[in-house]
This record gives sequence, C-alpha cells and structure tokens, in this order.
Amino acid sequence: MRLTRYFLPVLKETPSEAKIVSHRLMLRAGMIKQSAAGIYSWLPLGFKVLRKLENIVHEEQQRAGHIPMLMPTLQSADLWKESGRYDAYGPEMLRIRDRHDRDILYGPTNEELITDIFRSYVGSYKDLPKTLYHIQWKFRDEVRPRFGVMRGREFLMKDGYNFDIDREAAMHAYNRHLVTYLRTYERMGLKAIPMRADSGPIGGEDTHEFLVLADTGESEVFYDAAITDLALGDREVDFDSVEQCRDIFDEFTTHYARTDETHDPAVFDAVPQERRRTARGIEVGQIFYFGTKYSEAMNARVQGPDGKPVPVHMGSHGIGVSRLLGAIIEASHDDKGIIWPEGVTPFHVGIVNLKQGDAEADAACEAIYASVTAVGLDALYDDRNERAGGKFARMDLIGLPWRITVGPRGLANGVVELTNRRTGESEELPPEEAVKKLHGIYTGHRTTQHVEMMGKRAFHTYI
Repeated sequence: MRLTRYFLPVLKETPSEAKIVSHRLMLRAGMIKQSAAGIYSWLPLGFKVLRKLENIVHEEQQRAGHIPMLMPTLQSADLWKESGRYDAYGPEMLRIRDRHDRDILYGPTNEELITDIFRSYVGSYKDLPKTLYHIQWKFRDEVRPRFGVMRGREFLMKDGYNFDIDREAAMHAYNRHLVTYLRTYERMGLKAIPMRADSGPIGGEDTHEFLVLADTGESEVFYDAAITDLALGDREVDFDSVEQCRDIFDEFTTHYARTDETHDPAVFDAVPQERRRTARGIEVGQIFYFGTKYSEAMNARVQGPDGKPVPVHMGSHGIGVSRLLGAIIEASHDDKGIIWPEGVTPFHVGIVNLKQGDAEADAACEAIYASVTAVGLDALYDDRNERAGGKFARMDLIGLPWRITVGPRGLANGVVELTNRRTGESEELPPEEAVKKLHGIYTGHRTTQHVEMMGKRAFHTYI
C-alpha cells in the first residue's frame, strides 16, 4: 500500500477524552474513531490488525478441532427467560422490543442460543463431543464506557461452547481450551497468565481468566513470579490427548495466580516471599465449566449409553478480540508510539523515501516495494513529498516492526537502512539483502534461494 493512496488520518494532538496509552495511540494513529460512547468505527489500519487477530483465533480454534459458525447479534428474549437469566443479567443487557411487541436483546453472550441450536439437532451421546464457536460483535451497556476499546460497549468476541457427555469429558474440553488460548496469545506476542477467577453471571465453579500485566489494568492480581517464566513455545500438542492437555493445564495453573475476587492471602503467603507479586492485569479471555446449568434449564439432553436421556455437560470460552488490540498496545509501546509484534502488525515493513522526486531514490523504493510484495510480505510505502522527520515520526507512531529507509547517500554506496522499531538498531544492507532478511524474520528462513531469486528479479526490474 502506498501512503498517498491510503486512508490514515493521524492526529498531532491527543484528544482530551483519552486517558490510557492504548486509547491515545489508537486515536492518534488513525485506527479508530468514536461514533458514540463506547462505540467505535474501525478505520483501515485498526481494521487490518483486528482481522489479523481474528485469523489467529480462528486458526488456533480449528487446530484444536473446534467448529466455526456464526450466530446473530440479536436474540429472542424467550430463550433467556427459559434459562432464568433474562431478569438476572442486569442493566448491561440492551433490551429491545420490535414492531410486533416481542422482546429481543442485543446479545452480550450466547449460552442460551447455542444450547437451543444444540438441542434442536443432537440427540445421542454418539454425536458427542462437540465444540462450536463463532466470532461476533457483542454489546454490553457499560455504565461508564472508557479506555477506548478496552472497555467499550460494542466489542468483537470469540465465544465457544463445548457439549460433552459427562464432567470428565467436559474438563478435557476445559483443559484443551486453556492450551489453545496459550498458543493464541503467544502468537500475538502477549504473555497472558491464566488466573483463577470469579464466574460472574455466566455461572459455574471452574473458571480461569487470562490476564496481561499492565499498569492500566482494571483488575488487581496476585501471582507467583515463577509463572512468568513459562511458555508453550513450539511444542506439538495432541488436542485429543487427555493426559497431555491435563499436564499443560497443571503446568500453567499450579503456581499461585488469582484475581482480586478469588485472592486467598493465606495461600498466597505460602509462596516464597521473593516470588510474590502484586500487579494490575488486563483481562483478554476467560474459560468456564458450568456443568448442566443451561442443559437442565433448557432440556438439552441426549440419549446416554444406557438409552436414558441425560443433560449434557457444557462450558464456554471467550476471547475479547477487539480488546486484544488495546492490551497489545498497553504491553508494547514507547514514547514515540505503538510497537507491533511481528505476528499482528498491520504491515510487515514501512518503506521511507528520503528524497521523493529523485529518480534514483524513487526507482529504488519502487523496486523494494515490488520485491517485498513478491516474497509475500505487506509493505506500507511512504511516497509522500514530506520532510524525513515527519515520515519517521509517522512510522514510529503506527509502530510497524521494521522500516527500510532509502536515500541518495546510501544508494550511492549500494545500501539501504533496515531499522528495528523495538530496539532502534539500524543496519545498512544492499536492497535485496534487506528484503531477504525481512523474509527470514517473518517466515523462519524458508526457501532462501527462492527469496534471493524473487528479491533480485523484482529489484532489477526497476534498476
């Protein structure tokens, strides 16, 4: 994408309503625009990141055998009355009456709707287990929406629901989800700690929240510092293996880690003093096992092995996809702007032309742009006729992990400058070597020979 053709309405000044870093930077970087209190339009740069996060969630859910679908934003109130939650949920639920005087609601979650779908089509234990999920917009009428996408009223969420024959099978689904979430967050460059939490209006006794440590977090958290050294990494996981999923669950939940609602000072005091930590955390996901709470109330039963009907055991699992953008920025920024992890960056690299209009510099930038595109990477080329300082400031603000700077002085020596946004370190390389290095960073040095061939071919097309 060329910046002269892109829609990137950056702001020089920070709007007064933005109180935390992620809100300030998302507004300044032209990622969102407030439409109403707690409701935002997602502008191209923000939407691009949002879709990347959504794709990672989809990939990890399907890797574990979970089945995607899509449910509506509006739901019949009758289902919620059947479960008993319609009146119990509280004023956060947006209740609506249509022209036929029927009660409907803008869904804050989907336990009732998915239970109704399940009971309509599944009647035997032979059809279990099943885990269905979707990524859909939700609405919760927060009394004080603030902090941008961190606490909005409308938000994008992945919510999934497992259906199993008994508690043992449902707890395997619980453990499996914990593993999928660990993989998901690590791919996004986040350290998200699973913490024993309160189930709230969802219900059930078994629940863990995933929290990213940040000074602006809404929750006070207490944890054993040893848990921050854990990482799932690249290990292969057999999601059908009860033992392997349970072992990973135990590995990541044995150390003390709780939110303030479930904090137990007596247990916390048993943690070695040098490892006790108190901090703030941003919730980015939660998993629940609630047994037969909804299946009993809504008569979601299957025929068991003995031919008798039994209520299915259920759990639900959510990831705040839009909220994740704010969490990533809170965890990864500096005084210049955002620093995107490579796995979620809107563009893989920014290309800055220091002398727009200079024939050699223009041709070199065009060649690099084509070369980067040819090896499957996404570049944002600042081809505006602006001062270099302004171009650098914009690139730093929007936070692309890598920048290639092209100028007449470097080209005279056959090099361009490749800069790491996180460290600020720069390296002078021939253009094709800069592209090859970028490709290696993003793809793990696959098919080096192919990269060299494609990079040089595209570069020499213009030079």
